Amino acid sequence: MTLGAALTVCFLHYWAIRIRGPISLDRRALWLHAACRRVMVAMGIRCTVVGMVPRRGVVVSNHLGYIDILIYGAVMPCFFVSKVEVRRWPYFGGAAQAGGALFLDRASRSSGTIVARQIGERLSLPVPVLFFPEGTSTDGSEVRRFHTWLFEPAINPGSPVTAAAIRYSAKDGTPERELCWFGEMAFVPHLWKVLGSSGFSAHVQFAEPHHYASRREAAEAACAQVEEMRSAAVPNPSLSSGV
Repeated sequence: MTLGAALTVCFLHYWAIRIRGPISLDRRALWLHAACRRVMVAMGIRCTVVGMVPRRGVVVSNHLGYIDILIYGAVMPCFFVSKVEVRRWPYFGGAAQAGGALFLDRASRSSGTIVARQIGERLSLPVPVLFFPEGTSTDGSEVRRFHTWLFEPAINPGSPVTAAAIRYSAKDGTPERELCWFGEMAFVPHLWKVLGSSGFSAHVQFAEPHHYASRREAAEAACAQVEEMRSAAVPNPSLSSGV
């Protein structure tokens, strides 16, 4: 199936569900999960997963670009916390809204308060909330310090926090940096480069979930776990599960 056909099928499926009545948040997350899996296959992206896939709580990860959303969405049903600009992106914006994403305006303090409250409300559901505490995407050369404030909702109810690390690789040896989307890169040219890459693969690793007494402790510990997983060798595919 071509990418265009996959996108069409995904949105037809969404509206087939939508016309039957209101869609629950759980159902939105399941729709996005199925859509991401279909699109990932159409783009020729392979993914290996190491560790237990979280089913609840908060998941935090390093951030290499918009492809992370596709990969994590294919790995598990989840609610993403995305920057508000994502709403305007082709396909990704519409899919994020349909999938129940929470949108954060980083220039607005009140937006952070609202999103934190919404995260707290979502933690009662059997679907994890995933966000990228670095606050921006990077070229993969380092894991930036994790911002603490969105960890707060997981502290009060004692929800588990799971650290996750994502990395990219290409069969032809293209450096990971060339596959990342960061800085002032234009969206469409980068997407075409990814579509034309040879043997694009993603590798996701989950640490053990933990409970923390404070948001600072959670952010620092999760950041250290992600750094450790990123610095380790790529796990043996024979010991990993595929998506």
